[in-house]
Amino acid sequence: MKQILLPVISFFFLNSLCAQNDSAKVFFEKGMVEQNAKHYLVATKHFDKAIELYPKYAAAYLQNGYANLLMRKTDAAKANFLKLYDIDPLNKEAIKELMELYFNYNQFQKAIEFAGKCNGCPNSERIIAMSSYKTENYPVAVKGLLNIVAANPKDAEAIYTLGRSYLEMELYTKAIPNYVKAIELDGTKSAWMHELGLIYYNLNDFKNAKVFLVKAAESGYPVSNDFNENLGYAYIYSGEFDKGVKILLDILEKKPGNKDILRDIAEAYYNQKLYDKSLEFCQKLIDLDSKDAKALYQAGLCFQKKGQKDRGQAMCDTAIKMDPSLGSLRSKKDSPVGL
Repeated sequence: MKQILLPVISFFFLNSLCAQNDSAKVFFEKGMVEQNAKHYLVATKHFDKAIELYPKYAAAYLQNGYANLLMRKTDAAKANFLKLYDIDPLNKEAIKELMELYFNYNQFQKAIEFAGKCNGCPNSERIIAMSSYKTENYPVAVKGLLNIVAANPKDAEAIYTLGRSYLEMELYTKAIPNYVKAIELDGTKSAWMHELGLIYYNLNDFKNAKVFLVKAAESGYPVSNDFNENLGYAYIYSGEFDKGVKILLDILEKKPGNKDILRDIAEAYYNQKLYDKSLEFCQKLIDLDSKDAKALYQAGLCFQKKGQKDRGQAMCDTAIKMDPSLGSLRSKKDSPVGL
């Protein structure tokens, strides 16, 4: 009996499996009809049924993933592409879609992993480069970005990211030309202008710092007190003293107790040889803190410049007793405290 029963069971099992596969194919074809008609939700229901009947239906997973993508259901799309990848690890479509999805999910290591498997995919090198930048692997990012920019010299985002990578590597002379080029190609990116302005500022190129900070503001970059402080100092240090001081005075109205701004304005007036105005701000500092040795020393320098050398020298001596570190300024002739 056993020798007869086993073939009978196998026969019925195979018939059942074939029937399931045929049914799965019917649902798959229905899904394709609905997908072509752009009825994506209905299509996914048919694809789901096809997969239920035949769990290794690779084409159904692929089309189900595409349909969910078209409905912006990215989690469901990713689940289908991952299942397809499990069934067929060499499936190029699954690898490509997972590469893109992981990149868009900001899962950059996974994006790099799948991009590395996607040989010949148009976007793989870009995703590796951009993901390497995001994961702070700047040399790898630069290598890929150079290839991308060489192939497409008008790719503003790639050029900006190349500049930013050089900036993170502290290669400023390489960073700046790429920032400039990116901004020329896309004049809407106020954040890029702001970053370039700060790069110039930190390199003491205040004229260019002023130019790009102004461009950033004109292009819609949020103008905060911190932004205006940098712009004010850029104006002052680039020779446009009145504009710079006006900006700082406007900030001071909102932050009257800010010692850094008071001290910098005092120094700016001193450098312009406006000693009475410098003394005015030194006095504001002393009013806030009677033990402010730096303000007292700065005031002493102002009195000396005004011709009251004894009075000024006495004030500087008192300041040094309060803060001996100020004694080093004696070796720097006429140096205000901030220098």
